[in-house]
Amino acid sequence: MLTVHYSLLTVLSFPNAKLNLGLYVTAKRPDGYHALETVFVPLPWADVLEVLPAPKGQLASDLLLTGRPIPGEVATNLCLKSYQLLKTDFPALPAVQMQLHKIVPIGAGLGGGSADAAFALRSLNDLFGLNLTTEQLESYARQLGADCAFFIQNTPRLALEKGDIFEPINLNLTGTACIVVYPGLHISTAQAFAGIVPQAPAQPLRAALAEPMASWRTTVFNDFEKSLAPTYPVLAELKQQLYAAGAAYASLSGSGSAVYGLFPGLAEAPALAWPSEYLVWRGML
Repeated sequence: MLTVHYSLLTVLSFPNAKLNLGLYVTAKRPDGYHALETVFVPLPWADVLEVLPAPKGQLASDLLLTGRPIPGEVATNLCLKSYQLLKTDFPALPAVQMQLHKIVPIGAGLGGGSADAAFALRSLNDLFGLNLTTEQLESYARQLGADCAFFIQNTPRLALEKGDIFEPINLNLTGTACIVVYPGLHISTAQAFAGIVPQAPAQPLRAALAEPMASWRTTVFNDFEKSLAPTYPVLAELKQQLYAAGAAYASLSGSGSAVYGLFPGLAEAPALAWPSEYLVWRGML
């Protein structure tokens, strides 16, 4: 039986975004999903999530959403789904109150919603002392979304299959600065995959990323860039602007529409002027 000291317990966390270094769609799986090869890297652009026990007598969990508007009903939010998933295996789990302050743009290819779900699982595990292992938390996270499991360990990983099977990778981005530009385009997953012809990359991603960053421009690619370019020329334009500003490497993240540039240091990452409707993050990885 779980017991809770209601007056003291609360968990405050900061679900961060991610970047994709390279993204190859390598095959169509029998289950209808696509097999991927990509590297996920944590990005310190983060939401704020607070989880605490509900007042005594409150039977249902609730979620307060602030910050950027989130489409859909609150009941379908992945944070509440994380609670409901754990409640199935831990029937004595008390009701909770959650507040999610949304900062990371939605539909940008940055994994913000997946991070919220994973951090909710982690918070509930800590709040109620469930003692779930990393492997168990990742198993729950895989049931919520293809890339949710990445945010349990939240360190650079080579991701395969649906993006939920991980291998360690030796990737040192110490001192690397980043500019992320979100032009406000919402690109659906179905639309992004419509123009993709699955094939293996010319060079395995692990091998390409082992070379100096200066070489990535000609060896590390995101398959979605080519398929989306005819419909969304602004994506290629943003990428070229970042290269013109001195980026060592620039790319679309996920299926977009956020585009990022990597720079050797913050001093080399200029504070560029962008249209007012764009959302921009600039900082160190």
